[in-house]
Amino acid sequence: MVLRPSLCTRAALGLFHPKPRTMPLRAKILSSGFSPQKMSASSLVIKEQEGDAPNDVIFRSTYGVRTIELNRPEVLNALDGSMARKMVPRLREWEKSQMANIIILKGVGRTLCAGGDVVALARLIKEEGPAGVQKAVEYFELEYRLDHLIATYPKPYVAFMDGITMGGGVGLSVHAPFRIATENTLLAMPETKIGFFPDVGGSFFLPRLDGEIGTYLALTGKGLKGVQAFYSGLATHYIHSTSLPDLEARLAELVFGDYQPLEERWEIVDSTIEEFVTGLPENTPIELSGETRKAIDRCFKFNTIEKILEALTREDSDWAGETLETIKSHSPTSVRVTLRQLRAGKEWAISETFQRELHMAAKFVERKDFLEGVHALLILKTSGPEWDPPTLESSDESVTDPYFTVRDGDRPRLQLLRDESDAGFTDYKQYPHAKIGLPSEAEVRQLIRERKMLPDDIIPYLIEDRNGKIGLVEKVRDILDRKVGTGVDRAVWKEEVAGQD
Repeated sequence: MVLRPSLCTRAALGLFHPKPRTMPLRAKILSSGFSPQKMSASSLVIKEQEGDAPNDVIFRSTYGVRTIELNRPEVLNALDGSMARKMVPRLREWEKSQMANIIILKGVGRTLCAGGDVVALARLIKEEGPAGVQKAVEYFELEYRLDHLIATYPKPYVAFMDGITMGGGVGLSVHAPFRIATENTLLAMPETKIGFFPDVGGSFFLPRLDGEIGTYLALTGKGLKGVQAFYSGLATHYIHSTSLPDLEARLAELVFGDYQPLEERWEIVDSTIEEFVTGLPENTPIELSGETRKAIDRCFKFNTIEKILEALTREDSDWAGETLETIKSHSPTSVRVTLRQLRAGKEWAISETFQRELHMAAKFVERKDFLEGVHALLILKTSGPEWDPPTLESSDESVTDPYFTVRDGDRPRLQLLRDESDAGFTDYKQYPHAKIGLPSEAEVRQLIRERKMLPDDIIPYLIEDRNGKIGLVEKVRDILDRKVGTGVDRAVWKEEVAGQD
């Protein structure tokens, strides 16, 4: 393990100067049916309500660290309105406090958060009808406001993804600059299985994963265990769970100067977390790599579900057969909406993502599949929900139109808790902290195309650029093997790269 204690000491003295990073320009939200609102985010007040549970979230302060601990272990820390109504005001309070330097999110037990409490929502809808639907939509409004607040938080935010991290739990963690996977992590977005869609910002983070990994994970609900969440890009670090308490104590010791920008604080926190990285699991290769990864990109690159299913059929492999059956077992409407969502989400800014997802969520809770899926699979725990329409073959793309078309009488655009009236707010289209984790395929591609780098030179360059980050060599080697191949002739490569312009 390589220790860098001097870096934190220099940071405290204000002597640390990181490499400059280019921040994305602010993107305007000018989309059909989603005209900008003039209401200020500061006019929104989220507070606890009568009947909220007293200890479902535990808040602690240790020197400069502020900890949010989800405390509903009996339901795997499923997120409900009571928890969200406690978290929002604390986060807003801490962002204004000069004493609060770093936020840490974790969960009681071996679970961060298994998702939003959709069982409670489904029961509410079934018992109260339209009034229950309205309450369900209000819950999603609150959840998405919280997720957007985290995605635009002006202080370092660290998520301990130690254990089950699904659905709503992903929303509380994946938008953070620091997302730590452990040997206990099980990360998934299984919404299409229950007649819903990958929300909580899934429109944003899934299409921005390498290749078609995001499409594959969304349509299948495939879970990523342990270090696989790190290799996929959904986690930025991999640390053994036994090191988390020591890491938390170490982060509490950090002191930032008022003049230090967020990017510099990120650099300091990143270096501190790396002090606790002791290695990756032995004999655990990258799961979504090699031939499997090539098949994922081949099959899931299409914009219609029919072409994706045809491609999986042509693969004629056990993996393709299992994947095909999995997709066909999920809600046909959910599958179609999700594919369209991911293709459109590539162009959405972070604010528009949550605004559009609220419109989609409202349509889902009004229709049968969400209630049917949750009731059959999570309440009765049986198989075979009765979807409407029942199969992909009996439906077509027209079923997706209500989820993407805003009509008169539809719910107004979601008002968020942070907007352009807040100092330093950036409505980005790419995560400003994207380079904290392992290098992406897009980054490797940029080195080849724009900097004309040879394959043999890319790994040494990135090792130096990322300060020897563990896992980098394995991931970049897989990218180069799939995209470039081995045994590249240097002279021929130079000619081919030079000819790309």
